[in-house]
Amino acid sequence: MPVHSSMISLGSSAPDFKLTDTRSDRVLSLNDVRGKEGTIIMFICNHCPYVKHINNELVRLANDYIPIGMGFVAISSNDPVTYPEDHPEKMKVVAKQLGYPFPYLFDETQEIARAYDAVCTPDFFLYDSKLKLVYRGQLDDSRPGSSVDVTGKDLRLALDNLINQKPINPDQKPSVGCSIKWK
Repeated sequence: MPVHSSMISLGSSAPDFKLTDTRSDRVLSLNDVRGKEGTIIMFICNHCPYVKHINNELVRLANDYIPIGMGFVAISSNDPVTYPEDHPEKMKVVAKQLGYPFPYLFDETQEIARAYDAVCTPDFFLYDSKLKLVYRGQLDDSRPGSSVDVTGKDLRLALDNLINQKPINPDQKPSVGCSIKWK
């Protein structure tokens, strides 16, 4: 049964964090991953078919927008005991295989997912340069098994508007995916 993102209030401040990056084994904070123009925080995981469906677009997005000042970070908050595929060692393997150009952090206590009110994978949160929420919604209309191409159009439009200092439509469609696997 798919879960929809919680759609927290626009204008909310980004909660800080200190989490281990499974790619580098370094502890990173929000300030470490923050971009000059804005920051996208993505809650993803390894096993979810919704995330697998969009992984290549996440890499394209990051490669397109990191060079122009956007910060990108992915966080997995799933319980690796009940979902071993989401274990930090396997996160490191997936990040390398897919060429993630962004840190892939492990939220072992699940406190950060709760702080962001993340409920599904994928769940996207776009913050402006002052770390105020401007977009929390879907990547695009594509879903596993649908005939809709993965383009990232909804998130790309929000990113483009943010970078070009244009208004971002507050009428945003929630992301849809697997529930976060709580302990």
